[in-house]
Amino acid sequence: MKMKRERSITGPLILALTTVMVVFWLAAIGLSFRVMQHEFDEIFDGAQQETTERLLALILDDLNQSTKIDPHSMAMFDAAARREYLTYQVRDASGKVALRSNDAPAEPFDAPLRMGFHDTPTARIYTEVTADGSLFLQVADRFKNRREAVRESTVTLLIPLVALIPASIFAIWFIVGRALRPIETLRRDIGTKDSGNMAEVDGQKLPVELRPIARSVNLLLGRLRASLEAEREFTANSAHELRTPIAGALAQAQRLIEELPPGATQHRVQQVEASLVNLGRLAEKLLQLSRAEAGIGGSSTTVDLRPVLDMVVTDFQRDSRTNRRLQYSAAPDAKLVRNADMDAFGIVTRNLIENALLHGDPDLPVNVSLESGGIIRVINGGPLVREADMANLKKRFSRGKTTASGSGLGLAIADRIVSQMGGTLELLSPATGAKTGFEAKMTLPA
Repeated sequence: MKMKRERSITGPLILALTTVMVVFWLAAIGLSFRVMQHEFDEIFDGAQQETTERLLALILDDLNQSTKIDPHSMAMFDAAARREYLTYQVRDASGKVALRSNDAPAEPFDAPLRMGFHDTPTARIYTEVTADGSLFLQVADRFKNRREAVRESTVTLLIPLVALIPASIFAIWFIVGRALRPIETLRRDIGTKDSGNMAEVDGQKLPVELRPIARSVNLLLGRLRASLEAEREFTANSAHELRTPIAGALAQAQRLIEELPPGATQHRVQQVEASLVNLGRLAEKLLQLSRAEAGIGGSSTTVDLRPVLDMVVTDFQRDSRTNRRLQYSAAPDAKLVRNADMDAFGIVTRNLIENALLHGDPDLPVNVSLESGGIIRVINGGPLVREADMANLKKRFSRGKTTASGSGLGLAIADRIVSQMGGTLELLSPATGAKTGFEAKMTLPA
């Protein structure tokens, strides 16, 4: 299944700024095109007029010095075979062509014999007349030449855009990244906040625009701290205070069972005993939950947790109620030296083993194994657990389809403490290497 990409501020911002810059650049090029077209027309017109006046003077000088050349019978001007940007014709008063440049047509230009500019479909023609009005010099400048000059100038402006787009994307990404860095810092800081980390967000180093957000987050964290502390204190006090009266009531119920003769009354008292046992377990779980919420898992001291695991497994193996179902194995090179609290680790392993014994198939063994790398597996037999139920097993007071007694807190407590130790608790069904069963895999990093 393809994961949906998370939205980001940086990407759309870079795209928007780059697009705006490119649009403005293209608009500037379009405006420059119009301005260049107008300015080039003025430049070309001025050059064309000046060239015509100078050329007319030269032609008149040649004609005055020549005695053998009749202007009406002069041959075509013998110019080098090259491209001419300007072509000209010398015409007499009747309109006949007396002299023309190499690229000029033999037919007269489609322009009137009067001084000034005249546009044809393909060229702009300027006409200059001699003082006596006998000769007319017409110089043509093709529109194609003018358009080519404007086009080449416009393309020259477009070429930098090819390099400007990637350069601007990098520059905008760099600038936006630096500008948004305080937001990213604030986001990461807020993302670390949970019931185990309620420290205030440092808003002194943030920009002025972000300080109200940090202040609001700190106010909310303060309220959460107060609520969680009140909840933990209530849970711990309630569980602790309930242990003594529950134990007393359970002792009285057990004594009453021994004194009553077999019958319906004794059966009811046995049900009361079972309820008191469950209530005692619930009080114990609530006390463990309170300690887990207080963050007892982490520790700065390195300890060997292997003896704790051995002791917990031995306690369960000696309990007659387990019916010798618990099997334990450890790799020869397995070590469990970690920065963790020993009591907290004992709570985790006891809850995982107890969960496997209660909810696993009573006719199948429960396997506890310690592998190299700090991996502990607790595997019990039984039917597969549905994927929908697996997602909720780590939640408080959540239980799968089972008829066994329990509070639904064991896995939630274990997961909370393991995360405080920096480890992970994975729940698998089927178990590794099997087609059925349930597995709790705890990994504690070195």
